[in-house]
Amino acid sequence: MESLSGRIVRSCAGRDKGNFLVVIRADECFVYVADGKERKLASPKKKSLKHVKLTNTVIDTESLTDKKLRSVILEYSTASKF
Repeated sequence: MESLSGRIVRSCAGRDKGNFLVVIRADECFVYVADGKERKLASPKKKSLKHVKLTNTVIDTESLTDKKLRSVILEYSTASKF
C-alpha cells in the first residue's frame, strides 16, 4: 500500500459526503481524516478506503495546524471547481 498520509481526499459517503479532507494516517482498510473544523487533527475520523476518492494532491503534515489545514482545504476546494 502506498503512503496516503497528507493526501487530500473527497468523502463519497456519510455525513461529510462531498467534503474535502486530509489523510492524517492510514491502515490496511481505513484512513484517518481531518478537516480542521469539524474533525480536528487531534481526533481524526476513521473512514473506509471505499468511502473516499483519492486526489493527486499531497500536502506536508509535519507542521500542520487546524487553522492551516482549513486554509489548505479551502484553497484546494475553490481551485478545483474551475
